[in-house]
This record gives sequence, structure tokens and C-alpha cells, in this order.
Amino acid sequence: MTKLSDAHAKTKPSFVVERNAEPVSIADRAKLLADPGFGRVFTDHMAIVRYTEGKGWHDAKITARKPLLLDPASAVLHYAQEIFEGLKAYRLADGSLATFRPDANARRFRDSAQRLAMPQLPEELFLESIRQVVTIDRDWFPTVEGGSLYIRPFMFASEVFLGVKPSAEYLYLVIISPVGGYFKSGAPAVSLWISQDYTRAAPGGTGAAKCGGNYATSLVAQIEASKHGCDQVVYLDAAERRWVEELGGMNVFFVFDDGSLQTPGLTGTILPGITRDSLMTLARAEGLTVREAPYSIDQWREDAASGKLTEAFACGTAAVVTPIGRVVSPAGEFKMGAGGPGQTTMRIKQKLVDIQRGTAPDPHGWVHRIG
Repeated sequence: MTKLSDAHAKTKPSFVVERNAEPVSIADRAKLLADPGFGRVFTDHMAIVRYTEGKGWHDAKITARKPLLLDPASAVLHYAQEIFEGLKAYRLADGSLATFRPDANARRFRDSAQRLAMPQLPEELFLESIRQVVTIDRDWFPTVEGGSLYIRPFMFASEVFLGVKPSAEYLYLVIISPVGGYFKSGAPAVSLWISQDYTRAAPGGTGAAKCGGNYATSLVAQIEASKHGCDQVVYLDAAERRWVEELGGMNVFFVFDDGSLQTPGLTGTILPGITRDSLMTLARAEGLTVREAPYSIDQWREDAASGKLTEAFACGTAAVVTPIGRVVSPAGEFKMGAGGPGQTTMRIKQKLVDIQRGTAPDPHGWVHRIG
């Protein structure tokens, strides 16, 4: 067992490091990394920090990844106080690893905590927990093309109590999954099902927070989409069932024949995606007009038919940038252009990926080297 030095602790939170006594063998790890898929393979270690009301954050550790022991009356199992984040570590050209805009994830994590009446994790603790786990498990970086380390920080209510109130105790953890591509089909563009009966979020709800409940309620609609041969669901607003909001786990963009881009604005029902914000910044730096404005499903269908809308794409940490080929509903379906990837979509995606992987300059200071 080792502990960060006192000098180091002056600038970074102090973590006790307990190395896994039984790590996966090098041979077995190589087999797993040859085809990791997405979210099914995990590294040897995790970070864990406890919160107790009146004491604050304490007992920060890097330890062996292992099952958690939870009491059946743990508050999260009954009242769903739980939030999470998702970000990636990439291998740069010089062999070092780096994360992309982890400070933005830290801020969103705090915003999600505030919405769910949970304690706010200090940004420096969030960043150091990620740095520590990525560093100790850096040999788990996958060998597949386009591979990365998917990092999952999360926090949940752990107090043993059945009263309806904010928990007095919480656990914060970070686990890592070596990943390849998000979508299994390998198709050049995804298809979307317009949800008729379900909405993702409503004004005053938790749409802007990254909490598990938002995703739990999306699963029945995703099953419906699969039954109709579609990859993902696209949700409309809860009030009018007219305005396009986002996919089950990704933001959406539209590209027009004048070269401009549009994405639904952040009105409290849409997750403020970090990839979304990055793409807007890159597009504007390229001289493109980017609008944050409502876009109706009827207008989407009409603009696709007329050719005014030439491309559409979804974006998020897991899938990065994914072209949208066709949109399906009981009223029929329509395509964007020829139904494949568009030039603007792929150009902006490449700009983002090049920065993330260190093959292009990073004028915005987004890349955080880990070493």
C-alpha cells in the first residue's frame, strides 16, 4: 500500500493506492483487448471515495476492481439518487495517454449532483481520480483500430435508510473499460425511429442531468426502435410532440445546403453534450454558421425531401460522431441525401478525432496529457 506524498497532496487530492494482488495475466489481457467490443471488458483497478454528511469527502483509494457490498436498504436501490459521466482516454502519437476535456465532465458532474440533491464532488478530486486509474491501468489500452479507454465516473446514495430524503452517505467510483466501436453493425450511417409514445424529458425534469433514470426510461423506446429495424430512437418534446430534442444517448445536428449547421438549443430538457459543444466550436472556427434553435420533425421531413437538408448526425462521447442515414415512423421514412455519411459530417468528425488523438494542434487546450 502506498500513499501520495505530502508535497504532492498540496496540489492534488491524496489517494491511497492498493494494487490488485491478482491482476489479469498478460496473455489473457491480450486476448480480451484483441476484440473488446464496448463496455464488456474492464481493467484491474478502480477509484473509490466516500462521502459522509458532516465529514465530507474522505477515504480516497485506488484499489482492485471488485463487486460492491450493498445493504438491501441502500438508498440508491429505492430512490435512484445516481449520476454518472463518460469520457475517454486516447493514445497520442508519442505513445502517451490523454483525456479530452475532463474539466468539462467534472463541471457537468457537479451540475448533475446539484439537480439530484447530491453533494458536489470537487473538480480536482474528479480529475485526479481519473488520472490515477488511467495511469495504473495504462497497459489495458486496446489494440483495435480506433480503440480507447472508456472512463466511467459515477456516484450513488449509499445510506441505509428508507425515508424519502437526500442520502447522508454516498460512494463515488471510477471504472475503466477498453473499447472499440460503439455500434456493432458497422453501417456507414445509423437509422432512427421517431418515438410516438415516449418522451425523454420534460421541462423542470432531469433532462439536463446525466442520471441513470433518464436512460432507464429510454430502454422501452429503444426496444421499439429495434423492432422497426432502427439503431436508435429520436425523441420529440414532451409538450407538443413536435420539436426534435435528442437521441437516447446522443445529441443531434442538422447540416443544410448553404453549409450551415443547426442543433436544438439547451432549454433544460437536453443534455449539454461535451462533444456537442466541441463540434460547434470547431465548426465556427472553420467559418460555418451554427444555430442553436428548435427544429420540428415536420420541417426535418420536408427539408430532407426538398434537398435543403443534406446531412444529419448524432454525437456523444461513446459514438463520437455518427451519420444519420434514414428516419422512420409509422407515417413512413425519409433519408438524408443518399442515406450515407455526408462530407461536412465526416470533415468535422475528423477535426475532432485528430485533436483527441494528438495528430492535430489543440488551440483550445482540450487535451489533458496523463503521461
